[in-house]
Amino acid sequence: MTTALLNEILQLSISERLILIGEIWDTITPESDAVGLTEAQKQELDSRLRSYRQNPVNGSTWDEVKQRIQNL
Repeated sequence: MTTALLNEILQLSISERLILIGEIWDTITPESDAVGLTEAQKQELDSRLRSYRQNPVNGSTWDEVKQRIQNL
């Protein structure tokens, strides 16, 4: 990305930048299968899924996580 492009983006309002993020994301998601995961990432996801299946009540709800983040 060029400095000129970044400067132009920074001139946008926050809501305009959020819209831009959404538009960029929409161009990425169809290609997301092309990115792939590393073997370490696959193993970590498998490990977390096994852990969840063994004890699905362990963990936090989204509301609990959000509250912790907001309290930082």
